[in-house]
Amino acid sequence: MCADDSRAAVALAVPFLIRIATDPDHRHRAAALGGLAAPARARHFGVASRDEFLLHRSGPQHEMRNGYDDYGVEVTGYPAGWSVAAARAAITAAAPLLLPLLGDSDPAMRIDASYALATAADPGHTVRGVFAARFAEEKDPVALAALVLTTAEITRGHPHRPATAWLRELWQDRAQVPEVRLAAAIGWLCLTDEPAPDTLRTTVDALATDERARAMDALPWMAAVGGNEPGLLRCVRRMLHPEAPEPYSDDPWAPQP
Repeated sequence: MCADDSRAAVALAVPFLIRIATDPDHRHRAAALGGLAAPARARHFGVASRDEFLLHRSGPQHEMRNGYDDYGVEVTGYPAGWSVAAARAAITAAAPLLLPLLGDSDPAMRIDASYALATAADPGHTVRGVFAARFAEEKDPVALAALVLTTAEITRGHPHRPATAWLRELWQDRAQVPEVRLAAAIGWLCLTDEPAPDTLRTTVDALATDERARAMDALPWMAAVGGNEPGLLRCVRRMLHPEAPEPYSDDPWAPQP
């Protein structure tokens, strides 16, 4: 299989999933939407550090060394980033079809739509503008957090100072639900090199309870972090408390401190 074949295979698979996900009468639409973003991401499982979480590694700012990018290679022997780029291109082209899913009656569908659309190219900030409009209407706390994280991820791919400033305002805003403030704090940390303010640390430590962290594992970003703890807690530990050891697990296959 040549490189063009590899990219073509992904480009064909993703539009097929999009057709299923956007068909309101298809019985597998939720599963298709849930799996849609996987080809558009690579080597993100377990990633919870401030420099790598929400990062689109196959962007033009990441130089390919010896013909290979930092995603590694596929079983075909070709750079995995080529397939990732093809999947993202397909999602970008289908954004007009996917954006209405942000208003689906099922919160899980809205969350998965946010996760997929976060991988779209958005140099003109059009998609991000829809996220902002939807944020003003959304009522579900976890779906709101999804809109915050997807805004942060798409902003990491296409920097936009107003979006970064908005995230900072959100984690400081006591009127926002805790899920939003936590997502905004994590998103803001990933978009800036500034030291974490003491107010952010105290806010996150107070709001990131075990119960809330388990609830926020409904967010695909957090579920993908994995490890021996809920994704939110792993992000908090890696970003704000890197000196803290890995939590102990009874799982013999899990990494132990």
